Amino acid sequence: MTTNPYTEGETVVVKIGGARAVDPAGALADVAHLVANGEDVIVVHGGSTAVDETLEELGEEPTYVETPGGVVGRFTDERTMDVFKMVMPGKLNTDLVEALQNEGVDAVGLSGVDGQLLSGKRKSAVRVQEGGKKKIKRGDHSGTIEDVNSDLLETLLAGGYVPVVGGPVLGAEKDGGYTAVNADADRTAAAVAGALEADLVLLTDVSGIYADPEDEATKIDEATDEESFAAVQDAAEGFMTKKVMAAKEALETGASSVVVADANANDPVSNALAGHGTTITPGALGLGLDGGDADDGETDDTDADEKAALEVTNQ
Repeated sequence: MTTNPYTEGETVVVKIGGARAVDPAGALADVAHLVANGEDVIVVHGGSTAVDETLEELGEEPTYVETPGGVVGRFTDERTMDVFKMVMPGKLNTDLVEALQNEGVDAVGLSGVDGQLLSGKRKSAVRVQEGGKKKIKRGDHSGTIEDVNSDLLETLLAGGYVPVVGGPVLGAEKDGGYTAVNADADRTAAAVAGALEADLVLLTDVSGIYADPEDEATKIDEATDEESFAAVQDAAEGFMTKKVMAAKEALETGASSVVVADANANDPVSNALAGHGTTITPGALGLGLDGGDADDGETDDTDADEKAALEVTNQ
């Protein structure tokens, strides 16, 4: 039987993916239902597909690179960052806020640069592999979130608002200034959920994490201990690798639970919180009730490389 770690009254962070196959309408209606029943909800959104489509409409090709670890991700140069700033807070965030208003939800759209909501160090150069050779590619506008202005989010929630959060985020430069940068949306949601000790729902276009990525019948219902989480990590391929990494980061920083679930299901958020999807709890990382970690907290070189690799992506 699937564990249901969700308790009514806890904050819920809902990440809505930006893939073409994800229709946000059902999730937004479900968010409205939760809010009407007194729940605090924060929506985080991606938008990689829309950014690519806009670049193509402008006659430009999106740039993707392969890291030495074999991970393919977006390279966000200055021109792509301009489009990113136009599409993410301009169109996508506004569309979601508009849709929530039509559902009777008083939503407030925010990018990571508003009120220093999301910030971290800018990563201006990335390691890539081209033609079998490892190279350093400079001029990137990406970063990993290190700080979340939870006071801003809690103030909005206390006022009865639903924050709708997306990129870009603030990337700190060595000279002390900031540059708007791209950050992975799954990991953005993880940072928010960790900071608010919330339940995180990662909505995507499949019903969970499958042991066999081609077979929905092999869905892993839950990971509540380290052995079952190892199985989840082994099963994750492609875009799901980022979601498992985000789940790990969310739980390590204080999230109550993480569920990977189908955005296109009926009442997708409520069903995810009820145990549908793949539910991952703090026990999967050996974390006890006191938040203590079973390991020494160090990251090996492989993990560091994978994290660096995934900084150039956004989903």
